[in-house]
Amino acid sequence: MSHSRWKTIRDRKISEGFSEPAEVAEARYEIGLSMALAKAVHDRRTALGLTQAELAELAGLTQAKISRIEGSDTVPTLPLLAKLARALDASLDISLDEDSTRVAFTAHHSDAA
Repeated sequence: MSHSRWKTIRDRKISEGFSEPAEVAEARYEIGLSMALAKAVHDRRTALGLTQAELAELAGLTQAKISRIEGSDTVPTLPLLAKLARALDASLDISLDEDSTRVAFTAHHSDAA
C-alpha cells in the first residue's frame, strides 16, 4: 500500500472517530522525529556533495554510523549531533511542537563556490 493511500485511509478513520492507542501514537511521533533528522542529515550531506564516508571522516565517526543515522536506525546523542553539525558546517535547528516537528541544518557559509 502506498503512503498516500495509507494516509487517506488513516485520515478517514480519524474523521470517523477512530483513535489509535497512546503507545502507537507515541511510537509514530518518535519515528517521525528520527526520520526528520535522517532527512536533514541526508539533505545537507548531499547538498555539500559528500559521501557518507567523507562525512564520517569529517565528523570522526564511521560510515556505518552515518548510514544508521540516515536510515533512522539510531537515536544520536547531543555530542554526536554537535559533531555532525560541525562536519556539515551548519547549525542544527530543531523545533518540537505538539503538532509539528522541524529539523534542519542552516549553513554557516554560502554553499556557492
